[in-house]
Amino acid sequence: METSAIDRARDTEFASGTTYLNTSSCGLLPRRAVEAVTALAADSAVGVRGGVGSFDSVDAARAGFARIAGVAPARVAVGGSVAAHVGVVAASLPVGAEVLAPTGEFSSVVSPFAVRGDLRMRYVPLAELADAVRPGTAIVAFSAVQSSDGRVADVDAVRAAAAAHGARTMLDASQSAGWLPLDAGAYDYTVTGGYKFLLCPRGTSFLTVTEEAQPTLPALYAGWVAAEDRWNSTYGPVEKLAVDARRFDEPVAFLAYHGAEQSLDLLAEVGVGPVYTHATGLAARFREGLASIGHEAVPGTSAIVAVPGLGAREPDLAAAGVMVSARAGNLRAAFHLYNTEADVDRALDVLAA
Repeated sequence: METSAIDRARDTEFASGTTYLNTSSCGLLPRRAVEAVTALAADSAVGVRGGVGSFDSVDAARAGFARIAGVAPARVAVGGSVAAHVGVVAASLPVGAEVLAPTGEFSSVVSPFAVRGDLRMRYVPLAELADAVRPGTAIVAFSAVQSSDGRVADVDAVRAAAAAHGARTMLDASQSAGWLPLDAGAYDYTVTGGYKFLLCPRGTSFLTVTEEAQPTLPALYAGWVAAEDRWNSTYGPVEKLAVDARRFDEPVAFLAYHGAEQSLDLLAEVGVGPVYTHATGLAARFREGLASIGHEAVPGTSAIVAVPGLGAREPDLAAAGVMVSARAGNLRAAFHLYNTEADVDRALDVLAA
C-alpha cells in the first residue's frame, strides 16, 4: 500500500507520548526542528563561532512562511509575537480611527489597538462582521479561525465589505495557517504565531504587509537587524532601513528560527491541501462521535472542535493522557497532520466513560 506524505511525516518526525489534540495551544515540534535547535544550542555551549545563530536560517524561515502564505518573502517581517506585530499596525493609525473586531476576539489581536486609548474600538458578533463595516471604519482586525471555538470567518465577505468602504484589513492566521489555505496578499496585513499549526518553536511569528501598505507603517524596531546592510549598521543610527518588509523585523531568537526553518520545510513537503483534508476529516469524525454520546459541538468544518460547557472535563482527559484545552468554557480539540482516527476514538472513549 502506498504511503502518503502525511503518513511518512507522522512516522519519521513525531513521537508524542500522549493523545495530543492541543495544537491550538502549541503544536508538536518535528524531529528535524528539535535537531536543529539542539545543534545550535550545543554549538553555543562550546563557543563555536556559528553558535550565535544564522540569519540564513531566519531568512529561510521567512521564505518558508512566504510559500505557505502565497506572497513574496519581501512582504514578510519576522518577530517573536503576534502582539508585537499588531502593535506596529496599531501605531500607524491616526487618533480617533475606528477599529472593528469580532466580540471575543483573541486578546493579542485587539489589545494593542485598545491600549492606545485614542482609537474608537467597536466589537460585533463574528457573523455580523462584514455587515458592520461602514464609512469611517479604518481597519477590520480579525482572526481567520477563532481561538475560543474554532469558528471560521467569512473572509471573502469581510474583504469585500472593507474594500467597498476603504477600510484596511488585518487577519490573524495563528489558528489557521498550516491547515487552512492562506492568501496573505489579499489582506493589507496578516499576523501569524508560528508555534501552533506551523509547528515552529515558540518565539516565531510573521507579519505580512502589502507593498502599498508598507510606507504607512512605522519601523518601531529599527535596530541593525532591520537595516538594508545589517553588518555595516551595528553602530550609530541606522542609515538605511531595509527596502522591503524586513524593515519591520524584530530582533529574533535564533534558536527558535533555526527550528522554524525545518518545520516550515516539512509543511512544504506535505502540503497544506493534504493537511486540510486530513485534519478536517478527523474533526468531522470527532463531531459525529460527540453527537452520538450527547455532546453538541460548535457546528462547522474547522479543524478545531469546541464543545460548549464541557471545558471542565479537560483535567479528566489530561489524566487519561488526552491533551486538549479549555477555552471560554469550551472543551477545545484541534487536529493536525500527526493525528489519527485512533486519537479521535480515544478522546471519545474517555468522554463517554
